[in-house]
Amino acid sequence: MTDRQKNFSSESTGPHNVKLKDWISCAPFEQLLNMKIIKAENGKAILTMPFYYDYAQGAGLMHGGAIVSLADTAVVMAIKSILPPQTHFATISLSSKFLYPLKKGNVTARAEAKIEGERTIQGTATVYNDDERPVLEFYSTFKIARHRRIKNNS
Repeated sequence: MTDRQKNFSSESTGPHNVKLKDWISCAPFEQLLNMKIIKAENGKAILTMPFYYDYAQGAGLMHGGAIVSLADTAVVMAIKSILPPQTHFATISLSSKFLYPLKKGNVTARAEAKIEGERTIQGTATVYNDDERPVLEFYSTFKIARHRRIKNNS
């Protein structure tokens, strides 16, 4: 059991009031995975993440969920680059296609987001290894909330 797990209690399971440093910045989960925003502007974003031991699955490859999280977060940052701050939106569907196993190094996600209609956003991302080989293709749909503004996230 890790120190973090030992410190969990029923009071720590939420709800949580998260205050981000900036509109385009990493949330606690993204920080836990050591994601870094390289660029986010004009509906495009580039994020990176290292492959640490803690992100490995049983065969020693990077866990697919970690790679998908990077792709999803990259799309979110692309979306944030085209929406007003505090706009409330969420992923409503996603699909991923794994192309190549990740064994070491860093991964880079390159994402793009396009608004379709009044409240729908389509996102795509490709995740690459250190050799610029694609390891994941990612497709997602987001919905902007009717009330648009984040009122209270607790």
